[in-house]
Amino acid sequence: MDRKVAAYICRGCSIGEALDIEALMEAASDDFEVDIIRDHEFLCGDEGCALIAQDIQDGVNALVIAACSPRFMTDTFTFDGCHSERVNLREQVVWSHEPNDEDTQMMAEDYLRMGIIRAQKVDIPVPFEEEVDKTLMVVGGGTTGISAALDAANAGYDVVLVEKEAQLGGWMGRFTRQIPHTAPYRDPQPVDIVDRISEIEADDRITVYTEAAIEGITGQPGQFDVRLKANGTSSEFRVGAIVQATGWKPYDANNLGHLGYGTCPNVITNVQMEEMLASGQLTRPSDGQPARRIAFIQCAGSRDQDHLPYCSAVCCRVSLKQALLVREMDPEADAYILYKDIRSPGQYEDFYIRAQEDSGIFFTKAEVTGISNGDGDNPRIEADDTLLGEKIALEADLVVLATGMVPNAADSEAIRNLVDAEAVIEKGEEGAQLEKAKQTVEELKHLKGTELLNLDYRQGPDLPAFKYDFPDSHFICFPYESRRTGIYAAGCTRAPNDSLLSREDGSGAALKAIQCMELTSRGEAVHPRWGDMSYPDFALDRCTQCKRCTEECPFGTLNEDEKGTPMPNPTRCRRCGICLGACPERIISFSDYSVPITSAMIKAVEVPEEWDEKPRLLGLLCENDAYPALDAAGLKRIRHSSWIRFIPVRCLGSVNIVWISDALSKGFDGIIMVGCKSGDDYQCHFIKGSELMETRSENIQEKLKQLALEEERVKLVQLSIDEFEKLPEIINEFADEIEEIGMNPFKGL
Repeated sequence: MDRKVAAYICRGCSIGEALDIEALMEAASDDFEVDIIRDHEFLCGDEGCALIAQDIQDGVNALVIAACSPRFMTDTFTFDGCHSERVNLREQVVWSHEPNDEDTQMMAEDYLRMGIIRAQKVDIPVPFEEEVDKTLMVVGGGTTGISAALDAANAGYDVVLVEKEAQLGGWMGRFTRQIPHTAPYRDPQPVDIVDRISEIEADDRITVYTEAAIEGITGQPGQFDVRLKANGTSSEFRVGAIVQATGWKPYDANNLGHLGYGTCPNVITNVQMEEMLASGQLTRPSDGQPARRIAFIQCAGSRDQDHLPYCSAVCCRVSLKQALLVREMDPEADAYILYKDIRSPGQYEDFYIRAQEDSGIFFTKAEVTGISNGDGDNPRIEADDTLLGEKIALEADLVVLATGMVPNAADSEAIRNLVDAEAVIEKGEEGAQLEKAKQTVEELKHLKGTELLNLDYRQGPDLPAFKYDFPDSHFICFPYESRRTGIYAAGCTRAPNDSLLSREDGSGAALKAIQCMELTSRGEAVHPRWGDMSYPDFALDRCTQCKRCTEECPFGTLNEDEKGTPMPNPTRCRRCGICLGACPERIISFSDYSVPITSAMIKAVEVPEEWDEKPRLLGLLCENDAYPALDAAGLKRIRHSSWIRFIPVRCLGSVNIVWISDALSKGFDGIIMVGCKSGDDYQCHFIKGSELMETRSENIQEKLKQLALEEERVKLVQLSIDEFEKLPEIINEFADEIEEIGMNPFKGL
């Protein structure tokens, strides 16, 4: 299709007052073949939009809109069948620089050139469209999985519900009462799981498999092929997305010997206490005698760096419930709750108050230092009273340890061992090492007590685990997302929750899964590039099988054949472009994002000669945090150096080293790359973009040495979106550093 490009310059929002628009139009028409170039006083108004629409009707199919940030007026400047390239003259030029200044004018002209060259080179993405199955598979039949299945079915989608036990219900099927979920939030409530199971059984859209195990899952969103074994029978079916709601298990109390578990017969866990309450008998395990003085120890192994560093969120309310039930069953019994902090947020504060009002429930803020066996097998508790600053001792008939929640997902260490063992086999190691690896693979593939999805992903058979072994998600912006597109963690698999929040979590994950199936059916991406129809194209005839793309993709998009050639699964792709940045041969590209496109934008900048004493800096900004942060600074009219030219990138991980080389060869004096924060509490929407760029920085330093340039000319910065006020400072400091270093000797060559 012939490209017909029209450029439009808006004069509104102070743009026309700060820039020489006629000179800007002349610069664009002189340097590039633009078919139409117009200016308008108010481009986003009805008249301006009508002007653009008329040009489109007359054959224009590529637009350059030089106005406000591309993060504003998105719908206004989106036209069907046209590529719309946005040039940010408002936030990043006239609102952040001196009006009617030579440097400000040069900046605007450079940005317009970059926008035009990009508009001339990009292609409108053609979506990857194949037949998509819109059946949802829910793995786990507890309260979360039941909620996900019912809500998806109510929304009109078929559901396959898979449960490893003989019946649905999970933990809630074993409890008699639950913490209150409705007003007035004061007393334990009956468990309603039986009624919800009946709803599942009565719904024709839901197919239930019990006593089931997943033997394998291949494919991609919209085309997941599942092999299942249930009740001794194997079956195969296709689903479009998956919700993993495999729940939780209690932290292993055998690790809590210092709290008397395993050494004192009358020390039990909160789960064992639930079983005792369900039986209707409050008795001591040691002798079967009634337990009248019961002590509840909070945070038993939780909020402890030697055990569980995190809070399991629900333990305090469970102990409040159990203490109230103890008093209900035996009004003569006393309950003692020793706590670090009572965490009973929101409406649950009324539940805490209800327990405080009971004269037989005693609260003590204390750090338990040890529990030993006293006279008559009575547990003896020693603690530091953290309110009074005194040591206290308490003897009880029974001690209940409020142990925390551990995700009932695949064992992360086992998965890592499995991947390592398979790597040994792949390399063809010989002798004992190879035999051990084979044995490890067989053992780990048949683990008991884990809920492996058995995914056919070269990066492992299950969801990667976060630092606390919960399946990974973007904890700030996208709580249900995992590193496997189309697979959503929910409930206590994702994070510790009570039953009410688990139900809400199941609903949320089901909605995300439905969104994924619908977007996939249209060839569109899921978060964070919703609606993006581009996908990576591989020139495999030039592939050297280096495996960098398959190893570095955070989402497992690429499998590989026995030679190491990537095998794309397009609907797994999040369109981050990390594979593009990883490839040394530059064989990977998107229709609207590629190495040649960005290189052309870099080369479109006019770099002044050395004697002009006007340095040129290049800024490559992550589009998710850094670019919005710069916009926010512009909205606040915070100024930054007029020497720099910014290009938004999908992710710092998508930055190809060629762009650095091209910029330096062009004569740019310095390059700053700004991305999201990495580490355990990463904020990168694509998991590890900034982290990957850090590891690639060695290649950048090597390139600088080859060019005999100073290492300081290239800088990597990490910041969050709310640090927008710091970003101009960082840019200005970098400009000062480059001025001190001096001009790039490649200028003019």
